[in-house]
This record gives sequence, structure tokens and C-alpha cells, in this order.
Amino acid sequence: MPIIAKLPSSNLFSTLPSTPPPNIPRRHTSSPPKPPIPVPKYPPPPLKSQKHPPNPAFKTLHRNTKYHKPVKPGVISSDGDRAVVVGESGLSYLLPGAPFEFQFSYSETPKVKPVAIREPAFLPFAPPTMPRPWTGKAPMKNERRKARKIALVESMNPVAEEEGRVKRLEMVRPLEMGRFPVEVKPRQKVIGKPLTRAEIYELLKPHIGSNRQVNLGRDGLTHNMLELVHTHWKRRPVCKVRCLGVPTVDMNNVCRCLEEKTGGKIIHRVGGTVYIFRGRNYDHRTRPWYPVMLWKPATPVYPKLIQEAPEGLTKAEADELRKKGKNLLPICRLAKNGVYTALVKDVKNAFEGSPLVKINCERLEPSDYKKIGAKLKDLVPCVLLSFDNEQILMWRGQGWKSMYPEAPSASISADSDAANGFNFSGSRSDDYQKPDLKTVISSPKMMSLWQRAIETSKAMLLEDIGLGPDSLLQKVEEFDSMSQATEHSYPALVFSSEDGNSSHDDGSEEDEDDDEDFLSDPFERTESSVPIGSLPVDWIATQPDEQ
Repeated sequence: MPIIAKLPSSNLFSTLPSTPPPNIPRRHTSSPPKPPIPVPKYPPPPLKSQKHPPNPAFKTLHRNTKYHKPVKPGVISSDGDRAVVVGESGLSYLLPGAPFEFQFSYSETPKVKPVAIREPAFLPFAPPTMPRPWTGKAPMKNERRKARKIALVESMNPVAEEEGRVKRLEMVRPLEMGRFPVEVKPRQKVIGKPLTRAEIYELLKPHIGSNRQVNLGRDGLTHNMLELVHTHWKRRPVCKVRCLGVPTVDMNNVCRCLEEKTGGKIIHRVGGTVYIFRGRNYDHRTRPWYPVMLWKPATPVYPKLIQEAPEGLTKAEADELRKKGKNLLPICRLAKNGVYTALVKDVKNAFEGSPLVKINCERLEPSDYKKIGAKLKDLVPCVLLSFDNEQILMWRGQGWKSMYPEAPSASISADSDAANGFNFSGSRSDDYQKPDLKTVISSPKMMSLWQRAIETSKAMLLEDIGLGPDSLLQKVEEFDSMSQATEHSYPALVFSSEDGNSSHDDGSEEDEDDDEDFLSDPFERTESSVPIGSLPVDWIATQPDEQ
């Protein structure tokens, strides 16, 4: 710092010269840069002279558009011998030589004619029955695979194998659309004579704890399941079908469709599980081969289940019932993918005490509980009022009849019906009369138990209720002696000292028959009417006198 102070001028940064230095021209020693690579010019694409009309299959998709075409019963689309038909069984497909009309679902199709369709009428099978363009892509090429592998299978012609004594292999044949035998054997001939209980037990043994089964879900018995059942029958004589969800509401319908479409015989059924026997004379090579559906057709449009004014009610009355049903407790809650075999019976029993019944369907798909409501409408029968808040609200209707004709009505339901102007039968009545106070109020279940007790002589019905204490005690003593004699009198076998051999021989034959029945019935254990070690009361009473 002291050195800088001694300098004549403390400004270290002098100003720039006023005149710039002269420009000295530079010599170009290198050549000028080359222009960039020109962009190649390709010829314009050729103009299409003929524009092919787009395929109608690509015009609309039922999932993303509002395609709605009203239809009438009859053929709505045909291609030679193949046609799409609308009838009482819904939307069906006709193929030449087929044993029956093909459908997507055979058990869950509503019993009402469809009103409209949600997609163009196409057959959901492979070519030549599918006039739909190919939307897939070719398989990826593998450069490492130099030699093409040819899949070989065993020959299906046993005669050729026996002649040459050599195991022959054939190439895999292309998939056929359908092969139906010319001479179809009747179903009874294929099944053969009925199975005994011992044979049924042996056939069911390997399937009880096995998970080799066909799962039947909300769509019911679909068309592709027919081929799946025959595939199971190729290895084992019995096919196990497990049903869950909506189809279990009406298991009788599922069993009927299984026997009709597959040609088998149901030999055992537990809850939602069904075991189908293929038959004694079943031959996998001569069975019908059904074409496989490549996609699920769109469900047609059916009439609405919920109406503003159902049959037998006006709009105001229906709204009043819906308002009343909001505060009604549901009789049960349906689980997802459950077994609903007892649902129809529960609804019928609930209608005995109340004209309205509600079922909780929380966390179920809307299509599922709507199908359940449609089934209950036909099976109970009843009138559907609402599907609001994931709950099914039903009214028993005007033509309702009790399952217990002699059962008295409940006071709660009678009072509620009187408040709304309805009597217990479901009909409108302005002149409502109060129930008789002398009527004994009891539930239908208790009435059925009392009736069973009277039939089995464990209870007695008094015709005159104005009896005194002495006469009532006499009636009780008479009934007590009668009930004891009935309870302790069993048809037992008595061995006599004179003819013991003959009686022993007869008893041995009966015992052998009973043992055979017990061994041949593994599922129903029948209890003998004679307890072991018991004797008739009359014979016991005469023993002291004889001695």
C-alpha cells in the first residue's frame, strides 16, 4: 500500500484510447465450411383410389357408446345357416348341426323377452362365423429359434396302432368350429343303469377334498363351461361344480340346466356344490364338440324391474310403502360370493309377519342384487319396490296366501296395516275391524311345532276350553298314559324259548339287510325305530306274572 501511494497517479485504470486500432485483415488459410446434409425428399404417399367402407363392428362399442337398437322376436341377423335370434330365452345363436341354440348363459337368462340390444348382432365365435375383422397382431419373432418345433400328439386312431404295433404321432390339427356326431346316442343309453349307493360313495371319495372343480359365478352356466365339463370328464368320471353368488338363489334351475346341456347325471348335491356323473357308456371321442365363444356378448336391454306404480297399487300407495320401508330392519345381509340357497324360504317366512321385507345387499355389485331381486320376484312371488341404498325392498302383493292357513295373524303387522289402510291379505279395505282379543297370538314357527307335536301324540288339542279343574286334570292324566304307551312301545323282536332258532334266523336276515343299507348309504344315516336293548312295555309287564 505505501508503494501505490508514491506513484504519480493513484488511478490505476486509465481511460481507453479515443481512436480504435486499425483493422488488420486476416488471411483465410482454410476452405469455407460445407453446407449441412440436405433432408431427403420422399415421394408423397399414393392416393387411395377406392375407400373401403369401415366394418360395422368398429362403428360402436357397447361399453363406451349409447348404442340402442330396438328388436322384435325373430331373426335379427343371419349369414347363411348361421343366425342371431331373439326369443323367449333371450339372445341365442343358431349354427348348422348344433344340438340346441347356443347362449352366453343358460341358467341366468331372464324369462322376459329383450327390448333392445346394446351392440350390433354378431356371432361371438371364430371365423367363418365371425364377420368381424382381425384386431390382433402377429406373434413376435425370435431370432434365436432357428428350427421350428412341431407339436406332436398321440394318434386318435387305435386301429392303425394295432396294425403296425408302433406308436404313431400326428401333428396338431387346426381348431374346428364344431363337430357334432351324426348319430347321437340318447341320454339314458349313455348314462346306463342307475348307480348304487356304494358306487356313488366310491365315485365321490376323490372329489370331496379336491380343488379340481368348475367354478360357477354370477354369470351362471355359460357356454364355454360345457367344453370345460367335458374336459374334466376326459380324466375322471365325475365333475365337481361349485356355485357361488347369484345362481345359488335357485339351485334347482342350475341343476336342471347342467343335466340338459351336458347330458350328465347329478349324483350328489350339498349346498352350492354339485357332482355330475358322465355316464357308464360315455365316450370322449364321440361326444359333441362345441365352438368356444371368443368374447362376452353385450347384455340386451330388458324391461325395468322397478315401476312407479306396481301392479295392484297406485303411485301414492307405492310411495307410502317405500317411505315406510326406509325405517324397516332388513331380515338378513347378503355376503359377497355367498351361498343363498335358503334366501327364498327366509323371505317367505318373513312375509308371514310383515307385508314388507327388506334385504341388505351392502358391498354387492348393483347387477348382482338386481338379478337376485328378479329371481325372488318369480320364486316367492312378490312385488319389487326399490333398490335404493343397496337394499332390496319387496311387497308381498294382493294375491298373497299364507303358508300356514290356520296360523293367527300377528298383532303388530295387523295394526300397521290398519294404519295404512291395508288388511293382512294385502288388499285395500276401508272398513277395518279390530282383531278379536280372544285370539291367541303366536308365530308361524311355533304353530308348525305345535302341529308336529299333535301329530306325534306329544300334545293334545282341547276342543272345549271351558273345562273345570277336575275335568282338566282327568284329560291330562288320560293323555299322559296314552303318550307314555306310545313313546315306549317299539316293534322289538321277542325270542321265545320254544322256537328260538327260527326267530334267530329271521332276525339275522333282517340284520344283514339293515347292514347292507347302512353301508350302501354313506350320506344318510337312518336310525332304527327300535333302540338297542329296549323291549315292549307290555311284554316286560307280563314277565313277573309268568314267573
